[in-house]
Amino acid sequence: MTGLPSPHAAAAMLLAFAMFYGFVRGKVAVEIVSLLTIGAIALGLYFFPLPSGTARDGLVLAFEGFGHHALVTICALMIMGRGLVVTGALDPAARALNRIWLFNRQGGLLVTLLAAFGFSMIINDTPVLVLLLPILVQLATKGGMPASKTLIPVNSAILIGGMATTIGTSTNLLVVSIATDLGMPPISVFHYTPIVLAASLVALPYIWLVMPRLLPDNSVVDGRDPRSFHATMRFSAGSASIGKTIGQLRAMLPVSVVLAGDSAGLVDTDTRLALCGPQEALEEAAQLTAGALAPVWLLTRLQRESARLSDDLMMVEMAITPDSRLIGNTLQTAGIEDVAIIGVHHARRLLGETRIDSADAPMGEGDLLLALGTQNALQGFAHDAGLLIVEGGRDMPRSSKAALALTIMIGAVALASFGLMPIAISALGGAVLMFLTGCVKFERVGRALSAKVIVLVASSIALGKFVLVSGAAAWLGDLLAAGLQYLPPAGILAAIMLFVTALTNFASNATAAAVGTPIAYSLAQSLGLPPEPLVLAVLFGCNLCYATPVAYQTNMMIMSEGNYNFGDYVRTGVPLVVLMVVTLSILLALRYGM
Repeated sequence: MTGLPSPHAAAAMLLAFAMFYGFVRGKVAVEIVSLLTIGAIALGLYFFPLPSGTARDGLVLAFEGFGHHALVTICALMIMGRGLVVTGALDPAARALNRIWLFNRQGGLLVTLLAAFGFSMIINDTPVLVLLLPILVQLATKGGMPASKTLIPVNSAILIGGMATTIGTSTNLLVVSIATDLGMPPISVFHYTPIVLAASLVALPYIWLVMPRLLPDNSVVDGRDPRSFHATMRFSAGSASIGKTIGQLRAMLPVSVVLAGDSAGLVDTDTRLALCGPQEALEEAAQLTAGALAPVWLLTRLQRESARLSDDLMMVEMAITPDSRLIGNTLQTAGIEDVAIIGVHHARRLLGETRIDSADAPMGEGDLLLALGTQNALQGFAHDAGLLIVEGGRDMPRSSKAALALTIMIGAVALASFGLMPIAISALGGAVLMFLTGCVKFERVGRALSAKVIVLVASSIALGKFVLVSGAAAWLGDLLAAGLQYLPPAGILAAIMLFVTALTNFASNATAAAVGTPIAYSLAQSLGLPPEPLVLAVLFGCNLCYATPVAYQTNMMIMSEGNYNFGDYVRTGVPLVVLMVVTLSILLALRYGM
C-alpha cells in the first residue's frame, strides 16, 4: 500500500495544483502565474533544501528552464515560422486553396484541412492559423462556406498536424526533452508520425463531413445578427446634436444600435455615449447624430494625412493575437495615434471573464478591433501592435525572401530528421540564417517570440523537474499503478491520455506536459511497461485541446471570427477527443506490442 508522500513531494503536488488553478481562473496573467511558480520553487528549496541537496541546488533547479535546450529550440522554431509568414513563403499554397474553394466548396474544405495538417507538422500551430484565417474569412464573404462552419474544423486539423512531429508544437518538444532528461532515448522528429497519420485517417472524415454540420451558420446573409462592436460617440463644438437631449439622440439611432445609460441630460462637447452595434449601423449612427466614433482631433489629423498622401482612408477588422502588446491595455492607455479605433468586439470567456461590455474595457486575446486609417498606417499598426488584419487588408510580405526562408526551414528540419544534428542545433542555425539573410528583421524579433510562451515553458520545465526530484512523480506513479494494474495496456494508455487531456483543456498544455511526463515515466517503471508509449500518451493528450476555447491560443483566435460560444467547442470537440483517445491508445498498444 502506498504511504504518505514526503513533505517535498506534497509541496510539489500542491504547487502544481496551484499553477493549474491559476490558469483556470484566468484572473492573473499566464506570465505572472509562471513567474510566481518559479519564485515559489526557488524560495522553497532555498529555505527548505531537498534531503540530498543544498540551497544553491534549488536555485539551479528553479531557473534552469531559461537555459534549457528545449526552450532554445522552441524560440528558434518560432523565429523560423515567423520568417515563413512575413516573407509570404506559403502564399502560393494559399492562392491555390482560393482557386480550389471557388471551384468546389466541399473539395476546398478537404484540401484546406489537409494543407493545415501538413503545414502544422513543421510550423508552429499559430502561424499556420494566421495564414489560413484571413483566407477562410474572405472566402466566406465571396460565397464560400460560412466561416463559422470552417474555422473550428481547420483549427482541429492544425492541432492534429502539430501533434504529428516533435517540432509541431512547443509542448511536443517539452515532453520529449523532459523524457530525455529522465533517461529515455531521444525521439527523432518523425519518430511517431505514422501513429498520428493513422489516427488522422479516422479523425479527418469526422472533421470534414460531420463537424461542419454540428456548427451553426453565423453568417449575416442567413439572417443572423452581424458582429457587434462596442464604441464611444463624441461630439465637436459644431455638431448639430449639441444642446439636444440624450433621449432625442436615442430616438435617432438605427434599431440595431444599443445606447447604454439613461436618457437624462443634454449633449455637449464633454458627452461620451457608449454604443454597441454592427459596423454599418455605427457608421449610420454617427452620420445621423453628427457625432464621431473616435477622438475628433485624431479623425481630423487622419483626414489631413490622407489628403496629403492622396491615400484614401480604409476601415479594417484586426484580431488581437496572443503576443499583442495591446493585451491588458485599454484604448486610452494603449498609445494608439496613427489609426483610429472605431469599435471593439470582445471575445468573451466562460471562465475568469471580468471585463465589462464597453469600449473602455481592457483588451484581450481574440478581441477584434475596427480600425480606420490609411493602408500603410493600418499595416504598420498591425505589425507593431501584434494584430492580424482579418478583413479589408493584409500585411505585405517580403516576397523576394520567400524561397530563401522556405529553404532554410526545410534544411533545418531535414538535418534533424536524418539524424545529422540535434534539432536544437539545426533550429538555432536556421534562426540565425533567418536573421543574417533578412528574412526576419532583428528589430522585429519581438514579433517572432512570445514572452508568454518563453516564461511558461521555463516554469513548466522547473515544475516538472521539481515533481521528479521531490519524489512526487514516483508517489503518484505508484498510486496510479495500484488503480490501473488490472486494465489492459490500451486502457492504461487511454486513462493517461484522458487525465492529461482534462488538464490541457482547462489549464496549460505546457504545464500538463511537465507534470504528466515524469508521472507517466514512473508509472511505466511501476507496471513494468516500456516508458515510451506512456510518454507518447502524455504528448498526445497535451494536444487534444479541442473541447474548450481556453484550451489553446488558436482556439481563442477563431472565437470572434466564427461568432462561436463555449457550447460550439464542446459539441464538436468532445467527440473528437473521444475518437482520438480510443484510436491513439489502440495504435500505441499495437505499435509497441503491449
